Amino acid sequence: MWVDGAARVACVTPARRVNGRRVTTLKGLDPPVRARWARAFSALGASQCGFCTPGIVMRLAALEGRGAGFDEQAVCRALTAHLCRCTGWRTIVEAAALAMSEPGSRAGPGSGRDLQAAARRAEIEGGAGQRVGEDVVLGDGGFADDTAPVAALVAVAGSDGTWAVGETLLAAQRAARRVQGRHSSAGLRHPLELPPGEFVLTLRTTFVEPAYLEPDSSWCEPGGEPATPLANGGAFGGKLHSPLPAAARALADRHGRTTRVLWSRQDVVRHGPKRPPIAAGVRADGSGVIRVARTPGSPDLGPWQQAVGAAAPGFAVEEVAVAGPPVSPDIRAAGWAEAAVLRAAFEARVSGEAEGRGAGPVTIVSPGGARATVAIGADGVVSVEVSAGEVLDQVVLRSYVIGAVHQALGWVRREGIAVAEDGTVLDLTIRSFGILPARDMPPVEVSVVDAEGPARRAGDAVLAATAAAAWLAAGLPPAWPVERGG
Repeated sequence: MWVDGAARVACVTPARRVNGRRVTTLKGLDPPVRARWARAFSALGASQCGFCTPGIVMRLAALEGRGAGFDEQAVCRALTAHLCRCTGWRTIVEAAALAMSEPGSRAGPGSGRDLQAAARRAEIEGGAGQRVGEDVVLGDGGFADDTAPVAALVAVAGSDGTWAVGETLLAAQRAARRVQGRHSSAGLRHPLELPPGEFVLTLRTTFVEPAYLEPDSSWCEPGGEPATPLANGGAFGGKLHSPLPAAARALADRHGRTTRVLWSRQDVVRHGPKRPPIAAGVRADGSGVIRVARTPGSPDLGPWQQAVGAAAPGFAVEEVAVAGPPVSPDIRAAGWAEAAVLRAAFEARVSGEAEGRGAGPVTIVSPGGARATVAIGADGVVSVEVSAGEVLDQVVLRSYVIGAVHQALGWVRREGIAVAEDGTVLDLTIRSFGILPARDMPPVEVSVVDAEGPARRAGDAVLAATAAAAWLAAGLPPAWPVERGG
């Protein structure tokens, strides 16, 4: 929002500080300005789920209002106060350039698109239904909580694991007596020891938060069907088995009234599923062992083991019980991506391609048949060639490719959450996850091959190939993230 014309983050601005001042939200933005930014974001794929986009548009429109014109460094600095998990930032920077440099333009590189085909590509990539269009940019994607009746009861998680219910969100929060979570100063831990053996390549990872931006939510009428938390976004698999729909149904039936159920960010981090930590070793003959952490309350990791077998048939999988938050095989390409990265890095080392160059190109084919080739240049620029069947929509596919690159670079370089030895999650703010900000996201050059056959999910192959290239570029250190110590 704007306060007296200056951009402010609404969720951390107390109402008392805006008393008597002029507050402008996206709906109050000058309609031609709002429409121009929406066109630019839609045309360049700078919005996927759309949860973060209204705030980003307001921030960049305020920057534009200073009259300095487009400046990439200034845009990246302005984005420091925001987080977009989906797009990988580069399309947002491109959209800012289009909106600021061509204020009178009514068209863009994505004009004349088939938005139904674009939505099909988005659904394939995201694993859940997703709309594509200018209304999504403006916050009208239709998230679960947006559709809840105004008069519904509100339930939030209490510190004792029960649900606190109130007539309003504020009343429910007060009843829950929750204290806002914070970022700890604790270092990352790698909870698994390497398996015994003689290995030529090893890797240990830690707990990684999926970091979808819209916290889980649902609502339900008594005896009705709960709203899905997956509305307009798949959350990288993190919401696939969310407990909130069942809670909404149970609470609605108990109270005899429609009930909204909400998780806060700290609830998501404490109770939502994480990418399982691993400790793996590859032998000189190419066989290996991958240990995977299994924490209390986690679902069956059988699909994780099957995914490993598909990517690296010579690898054995060992489950090891550890304390920690739930882990899940549902998280984006979990198991398969780790095994594919280990296989690709081993092959590069054996062939000598890892020596001196260390940044690819790495080619990986997903179980679904999508192919991605990724190289990281000496200047940090990431080059991607992707083949994923029928393209359907070039803009959406490119946006998801860049988003997968961003997530892979973060996974290898910086992402992880601190978890105590007793399993308590210590990092409870979104700023503590290690996600790459806009200023640290390198340029990404994307080449799309329009291959025969049905459309296939490209993002998983891009994620794995980029992670392998980034690990090679870093010199194959034995623990991720490579830029954060314990």
